[in-house]
Amino acid sequence: MFRFVLLQAQVVTDTLKNMVSSGASVPIEKAQEAMSFIDIITSKGLLVMLVPIVILSIISIFVFFERYFFIRQYARTDKNFMNDIHDLIHDGKIDNALMLCKSTYKPIARMIEKGISRIGKPIKEIEDSIEIAGKFEIYNLEKNVHLLAVIAGIAPMFGFLGTIIGVIKIFYDISLVSDVSIGSVSAGLYVKMISSAAGLFAGILAYIFYHWLNMMISKIVHQLEWSAMNFIDLLEEPIK
Repeated sequence: MFRFVLLQAQVVTDTLKNMVSSGASVPIEKAQEAMSFIDIITSKGLLVMLVPIVILSIISIFVFFERYFFIRQYARTDKNFMNDIHDLIHDGKIDNALMLCKSTYKPIARMIEKGISRIGKPIKEIEDSIEIAGKFEIYNLEKNVHLLAVIAGIAPMFGFLGTIIGVIKIFYDISLVSDVSIGSVSAGLYVKMISSAAGLFAGILAYIFYHWLNMMISKIVHQLEWSAMNFIDLLEEPIK
């Protein structure tokens, strides 16, 4: 796709250079028209292409910040939590350990709660219950994150669609005036280049957000696995 965009830009540029060098006619009144960047963006054809790209960008920004603050707020583990659980289990205060888990609104607390509630059963069953609880907690953390991957994939496609429409517009305008001039290709170039840039920007933004959140979640998953392993080791310790 990128090669196609660059190739199209090069073809148009070469065409314009050939026009200037060969003395091709360029309507002076059109060449002298000054269009601001806002005028270009709000032009009817370009605005239609930018609307879905802007919507996708807004969605990706909303999803990122919603997930970012959710992960930071609910996945931060209290350093003393596992130590307190260790002491309560060793003292035989199972009910107190369960109450501590219920009062701690963290993923690790809900996982350990499942394990504590099955104390006395085979270790394998306790491990399975913790693993299932962990999967639900990870699913909670990953909610809507995959939407960013979808946006990262389709946003550049909208930009590419704008590129195709821009090329079509260039040839259509040329067919109307029966002359290759700056005025007849400029409108299509605006649509082509700005649509491509906007689509790529939205895609890159969503791509960065997606991998940023995944790195945060991966770190939390390692913490959950480490805590679950420590809890199983605690249950297998010989009673003093």
